Amino acid sequence: MTPATPSTTTSLLERLGGLHDASRLRLLVLLDSHELAVGELAAAIQTPQSTVSRHLKRLVDSGWVQRRSVGPQSLYRMTTTSLEPKARQLWEIAASCLNDDPTHTEDLRRVGEILAQRRIDSQTFFGSVGGDWTELRAALFGDTIATAWLPALLDPTWIVADLGCGTGQTTATLAPWVARIEAIDREPTMLDAARRRLADQPNVHFHQADMAALPLASNSVDLALISLVLHHVERPDRIVTEAARILRPEGRLLIIDMVAHDRIEYRDTMGHLHLGFDRSLIESWIAAAGLCSERFTLLRPDPRAHGPGLFAAIARGER
Repeated sequence: MTPATPSTTTSLLERLGGLHDASRLRLLVLLDSHELAVGELAAAIQTPQSTVSRHLKRLVDSGWVQRRSVGPQSLYRMTTTSLEPKARQLWEIAASCLNDDPTHTEDLRRVGEILAQRRIDSQTFFGSVGGDWTELRAALFGDTIATAWLPALLDPTWIVADLGCGTGQTTATLAPWVARIEAIDREPTMLDAARRRLADQPNVHFHQADMAALPLASNSVDLALISLVLHHVERPDRIVTEAARILRPEGRLLIIDMVAHDRIEYRDTMGHLHLGFDRSLIESWIAAAGLCSERFTLLRPDPRAHGPGLFAAIARGER
């Protein structure tokens, strides 16, 4: 005999049972806005991880939460697209009960701190890997990233700004072919590695600085390069605007970064703040900075690399 399909009433009652606990309701409110791991949720509501895991299992079983495995870690987020209308109404009523609850306010504050820590982890990651970043970047994106697009861009009279120069791999490729390079990074360990790599290149000048406040004059460079930097900063649009400021009339901006992807584990393992970017977003930042988009190209993947796909976006200052 074929099992009977559960009625809408039965399904709704099962969902209602999943909400019949104050802690589960607190968890669900947080997961309605963020995808979080068990440890992060435990810290947010100040409850042991084992207890949080039991609550999450009940929420998953009752259809309120979906779980996604990323390596050894499980990430949770509230189910949204598959909620039937009555379940959505039930959720809105339940969630409204916490609007004026001071406990909920504290939960939100702690989640804010957790998300802020993710941003800090981006800086910690780079401070710790230092000179090893070259090998890590090659493993993710291949050895050809720094050279595949250069021949069509170089001019021996150019002054180039390498924004977020890291350990100097791209700077080293550019230096023999241009007049001067301003190599800028916020991390001292990165700059130390770059200085060692480029000790024999007198036309390279190093600066430790925030990419949103560059120590360069306006209209002073012919090419501004932002390679694999934007996904590590909280406000990428500000970096694009600052790069536009230092460009000479008809100067070029080149952005290399990851296309939009779903490898959320990069937030924890490498401090990524953004999971790549789509073309429309990059071009909107370029336009807002007063530049003209010239080209957006998906780069050919290196078969040895295991990271997300990359794009190159080229913009030019107004004539």
